[in-house]
Amino acid sequence: MTEKTRQILPSLSLILAMLLWASSFVALKLAFRGYHPMQVIFARMFIASLCFVIFIPAFRKITWHRRDLKYLLIMAICEPCFYFLFEAKALELTSASQAGMITAFLPLLVAILAWGWLKETISRQTLLGFSLAIFGAFWLSIASETTTNAPNPLLGNFCEFLAMVCAAGYTVSLKHLTNNFPPLFLTAFQAVVGSLFFFPFLLLPDVGWAVSWDPVSGLAVIYLGTFITFGAYGCYNYSVSRIPASRAAGYVNLIPVFGVILGMIILGDQLNLAQWLASGLVFCGVWVSSRAKTSSQPTE
Repeated sequence: MTEKTRQILPSLSLILAMLLWASSFVALKLAFRGYHPMQVIFARMFIASLCFVIFIPAFRKITWHRRDLKYLLIMAICEPCFYFLFEAKALELTSASQAGMITAFLPLLVAILAWGWLKETISRQTLLGFSLAIFGAFWLSIASETTTNAPNPLLGNFCEFLAMVCAAGYTVSLKHLTNNFPPLFLTAFQAVVGSLFFFPFLLLPDVGWAVSWDPVSGLAVIYLGTFITFGAYGCYNYSVSRIPASRAAGYVNLIPVFGVILGMIILGDQLNLAQWLASGLVFCGVWVSSRAKTSSQPTE
């Protein structure tokens, strides 16, 4: 593999991961039409875990360090555990297009978490961009109209924002872990922990086990387990192991673009004029913050 290929591959891998993640909003909406959200989340985690079975012999050769255990748990608890709890609720209440737009917050949240955890400094330009994006997302939610695909967009968008907070914690802890663990193992760890975390929800009276096969929803669940949990997370984890976490998080800005397009094509989502203006403000805020230069201070 040439040096140029090594530089391009992480970027291509990130673009593919963002396209797949954008499609996951649509796939989740389709899956939720036939199954309870907790059934869907558990099934996708379990299916992804099965995809990693053939890699078990290689995983056994990995050397564990006790000091890494807390970071592994932080990573998995942030995402998939709490991340999917918030996202599942969000997609019950808001449209796939609007949920995809809220993901534009992630790069900014990663920068804030890096400031608090890694002692990186944040410029005034970054803060300005963050403020614009916050206002734009709030405007997007206020301007939302109640529809079949978005029965409570304000609450749904807030839940998606909380999911992004979890995703920021996942990204920063993941970057730390890639120094000692291969990306494939970290993806498998997420899938297995996610399966264990969501299994008890199936024992609740109002959830239970899926007893029938819905073709569209069932195929959406299989797609989520293979292409998203196994594929997209694998691509993202690989890229984070090769480039800075803040740079990798910046590619998340592609998700709103892909998400809106896919939501409109597949689900028939529509945005009114105010929502388009609000979306533009979100992108403006993200662009302003991404243009800011960051510096870091060594941690103790």
